[in-house]
Formats: sequence, structure tokens, C-alpha cells
Amino acid sequence: MPEILTILAAAEEGYAAPSAFGVQDYQWVSLAMLVLFGVFLWKKVPGLITGGLDAKIAEIKQQLDEAKTLRAEAELLRDEYAAKIAGAQADAEKMMEGASREADAILAKAETDAKAMVTRRQRMAEDKIAAAERDAVAGVKAKAVEAATAASRKLIAERHTGEADAKLADEVISAL
Repeated sequence: MPEILTILAAAEEGYAAPSAFGVQDYQWVSLAMLVLFGVFLWKKVPGLITGGLDAKIAEIKQQLDEAKTLRAEAELLRDEYAAKIAGAQADAEKMMEGASREADAILAKAETDAKAMVTRRQRMAEDKIAAAERDAVAGVKAKAVEAATAASRKLIAERHTGEADAKLADEVISAL
């Protein structure tokens, strides 16, 4: 090891740098780099690197395409559900309008039915009153007829004689 130190110390003092096979140290480094690059090219390392990068690029493109597809599907679903919501709101509004019309129709029918029932009950009450009036008039007439019959019986019994019967019979026969 002392020899290496001597060589290094001599190089620092302006002496010539060591060389092997007549090739200087910087030339050895250049040669080693050329050999390394040659091995890289021989083993197709740049192709492997570009192939790996291309595969990564293709994978990223595939992921981007998949993301675009998923985004398009999501937008379609969003639009579909927005349309469904709008349709549901329209259906709800139609149902409310229908229910309102049905309620109005039910109220109108109930009002008409109530008027018809009032009219019918009024007519029934008037018919009952008319029937009661007829019964009362018939009762009064019957009493009047009974009273007139009783009075005529009494008058006829008091004033009617055999001559009057014969005269009455003759008048009836001649009228026929």
C-alpha cells in the first residue's frame, strides 16, 4: 500500500500519472464506459426500457379510456336519474291535479246529492202535508155527509108521507 501512496503523491507533484498498457487513466474510464454502453446495446436494455415505458404508457392510456367510459356511464346514469326525477315530479303533479279534480267532482256530486235529497225530502213533506190535508178534508166531508144524512133522515122522517113517496116515484119514472 505504501507504493500506491507514493504513486499518488508523485502525481500531485507534477509527475506523470500512472498508466497501464500505455493507456492513461481517463482513457480507461472512457473505455469502460464504451464497454458498458456496448453491453447495454447488446442486451437490448434501451428496448427493454422503452418497452417498459411503452407498456406503462399503454396501461395509463387504458386507465384513461376506462375512466372516460366510466365517466360517460356515470353521466348517462345521472341524466337517466334526472329524467326519472323529472318524470316522477311530473307524475306527482298530475296525481295532485287528478286528486284535486276528483275532490272537486266529489264535492260537486255531494252538493248535488244534498240538493236532491233536500228537494226529495221537501217533496215528501209536501206530499205528507197534502195527504194529511186530503185526509182532513175527507174526514170533514165524511162528517158533513154523516151530518147531512142524519139531518135528511130526520127531516124526511118528519116531513115525508106516503103521498110524497108516490109523487117522487112518478117523477123518477117520467124522467127515465
